[in-house]
Amino acid sequence: MKHHGWGSGDAAVDRDQQKGASFASGASRRAFLKALAAAGAGAMVPASGLIAQSNRPAARANRRRIDVHHHMQPPEYVSRRRQQGTNRNWTPARSMEDMDKHDTATAIASITTPGVWFGDAQEARSLARICNEYGAQMVRDHPGRFGLFAAVPLPDPEGTLREIEYAYDVLKADGVGLFTSYGDKWLGDPAFVPAFQELHRRKAVVFVHVTVPTCCQNLFPGSSGFRAEVDFDTTRTVESLLVNGTLAKFPDIRFIFVHSGGTLPVMAGRMNDRFPKDRPDIAPSGVLGELKKFYYEVAHATYAMPLAALLKFVPVSQILFGTDYPVEPFETTTVPLAEFGLPARDLQAIDRGNAERLFPRLKA
Repeated sequence: MKHHGWGSGDAAVDRDQQKGASFASGASRRAFLKALAAAGAGAMVPASGLIAQSNRPAARANRRRIDVHHHMQPPEYVSRRRQQGTNRNWTPARSMEDMDKHDTATAIASITTPGVWFGDAQEARSLARICNEYGAQMVRDHPGRFGLFAAVPLPDPEGTLREIEYAYDVLKADGVGLFTSYGDKWLGDPAFVPAFQELHRRKAVVFVHVTVPTCCQNLFPGSSGFRAEVDFDTTRTVESLLVNGTLAKFPDIRFIFVHSGGTLPVMAGRMNDRFPKDRPDIAPSGVLGELKKFYYEVAHATYAMPLAALLKFVPVSQILFGTDYPVEPFETTTVPLAEFGLPARDLQAIDRGNAERLFPRLKA
């Protein structure tokens, strides 16, 4: 039993002290003092190392995660949209405070649902620019702590192309944020081809956030759609990307899908079985091969059921850490992830290593 913080090291010190007393009683005073001086000089080296370690800032020494699903709410965006709820009181300082508490070095910020499109192209262009300039300034103000997935005013094609150019060439964004659907259109819709052509040319990282499609809002009393429909919408938009050949035409786009892929890992086998076998033009690697190229982040989906399905579906190399903060607290992701029992090497890959490959500027 350990008492007062004593362990086996303390017992060893105690034994050495007893040996020292015995040695002193049988040796000359001069020999004893020489031995004691030699022992003391040797002991000083590790002691100084311990002092140096204790002076390090603990938070800086331990931060490691890269959170790819982290939301910002620029004040002007909030004011213009009269947003209510969880995100209204968000600030970069609050983000960093919670990041430090949860071992997170960097968060790549994006705009959450409902995004910037509300039916008016000029308003959408203005809101996208407001959000992107705010996010880029946040990256500059806090080096190493934030990244940016730029907002774009889809389904406005001209405005989207302009904002992609500005986000990459001027603001140096890390990627572009899209939503699973816009009105009655999913991402494979031909209307979005010009945007994907440009994203393919730039070998862009595209972060795809969920939303509730127009078709499936308020399907029955008491349902807002956000409990289930958002996860189904990932599967809908991925199917549209397959069926319309977007993945085959633009293979250099690197997609990230959220919440452990929603229902996609469960539905992938059935989609594969029912997909035309004679269409390598739209699925060159086969359905499962195309879907396994995607990255999947795990925000609020590290519970045993979704995480087990995702790990059976794709290799660990395709899985990223995310939180959906501040919509979700960090703990809804970090606690189940720790309890799942993954090997340390896999946790390191999910927490940081895979994101470093995708975003080389964030390499430690």
